[in-house]
Amino acid sequence: MKASPTLAANLQAVLVDLIELHVQGKQAHWNIVGANFRDLHLQLDEVVASAREFSDVTAERMRALEAVPDGRSGTVAAKTTLAQFPDGLVGTSAAVDLVVERLQAAVATMREVHDAVDEEDPTTADLLHAFIEKLEQYAWMVGAENMKP
Repeated sequence: MKASPTLAANLQAVLVDLIELHVQGKQAHWNIVGANFRDLHLQLDEVVASAREFSDVTAERMRALEAVPDGRSGTVAAKTTLAQFPDGLVGTSAAVDLVVERLQAAVATMREVHDAVDEEDPTTADLLHAFIEKLEQYAWMVGAENMKP
């Protein structure tokens, strides 16, 4: 099967958000300070590892469908839906909110393209299902740091 231009564009949108999520997760990991630092620091490594794995799976799926992934930094910066992560040190409470927002943005892109992807290639939609499930779980777990009963 060869991806249509629409399928390729939809997967490219997912790819750039996953790459950006990986990079921003590392930015947060390196620059958080405050209460629960160690737990959040370690948890961010899990998020980063998943985002990196999911971006690789997406790019390789694109190649299997004869589409050409573009993970260049300029492309990612120009096309991502994730807001830029703040410069400098960030308190853990603020970082929690920032990371959750970025996880939700990446999921929103996947949900936005899902139906069109599923219509053309249910196998690729299955990948999106797994990505969404894991990223929403991370949003809940990271966000729980700031939740009140």
